[in-house]
Amino acid sequence: MHIPDGYLSPQTCGVAFAIAVPTLAVAARKVKRVVKTRHVPTLALFSAVSFLVMMFNIPIPDGTTAHAVGGAVVAIVLGPWAAMISVSVALLFQALLFGDGGVLAYGANVLNIAIVMPLVAYGVYKLISGRAELTSARRVVAGAVAGYVSLTAAAVLTGIELGIQPDLFHDASGTPLYSPYHLAQTIPAMLLAHLLVAGVAEAALTAGVILYLQRANLPLFQVNHPGIGVEATTERRRFRPIVVAGIAVGIMTLLTPLGLLAPGGAFGEDAPEDLNLGSLGLSAVPEGLNRYAGFWQHAIFSGYELGGETHPWVGYVLSAVIGIVVVGVVVFLIGKAVEAFSRRDTLEKV
Repeated sequence: MHIPDGYLSPQTCGVAFAIAVPTLAVAARKVKRVVKTRHVPTLALFSAVSFLVMMFNIPIPDGTTAHAVGGAVVAIVLGPWAAMISVSVALLFQALLFGDGGVLAYGANVLNIAIVMPLVAYGVYKLISGRAELTSARRVVAGAVAGYVSLTAAAVLTGIELGIQPDLFHDASGTPLYSPYHLAQTIPAMLLAHLLVAGVAEAALTAGVILYLQRANLPLFQVNHPGIGVEATTERRRFRPIVVAGIAVGIMTLLTPLGLLAPGGAFGEDAPEDLNLGSLGLSAVPEGLNRYAGFWQHAIFSGYELGGETHPWVGYVLSAVIGIVVVGVVVFLIGKAVEAFSRRDTLEKV
């Protein structure tokens, strides 16, 4: 779902930024409740996990890959506003450091993955879970459905943004200027990858985290569930949550090269020169796509290639480690800054 530069027109990117920027500004204010409850480290951990989950590309039947996001579980545990900050930071550093997703298209990627997805996830989860006990199996099911539906919604929105480009932006002869794919191509392609694979992964991730929190860390699960009752049960905590989280992150980090098994690239992320122009009825790469595709050329670890062509899996693992640290630290600092401003505002009112 990471739209690269050149596939969306500047006008489309501008509209997306116009929606994303004020929404994130509101999210920064709304997230004060989370940092006030001393959950800044948790927010940082979830942000790092979101970055890692988006690196965890799963091969799909058509020869490409798809990935979950982790935005649904952040929205459920810490709230949709916290999820917006968390996923937006992960997307930013994926674009800047690794060239995964465009810089010009950053607003669109934030809109799809960091704004729409958490809001849809939270809404679906609340609708299904209702007033069920916090330890109820209904909440696990609600989380799974929320993850599946929200990721699919983000994928469809991405497909729409790509698919409307040829009709809205073309030259006098009708040749597309940006994305050459029409809705009849983009929607099925996005749905195939996310309904069959990525959505299932998002559902499993969300349900798994909720089930674990029900059994081992109810206080954290209660952060975003004020007034919800808890069934009379003994909380089972055989291992500290941070230990479990560390083991899970470590395993996923080692498995990030899984996407290298796919013979093709992710949909919409082909280099312009790799487009099959003949099948698209084009004689040349669309003008706008060719112009903006190389807009950001400062990605330090472009394509997660730290290990070179000989050992690409090394590059993926090292990139995962670097990304986890950078994203986690940045979100932690953002959370502390928001906490400081919130404390100052409280003192001023007193």
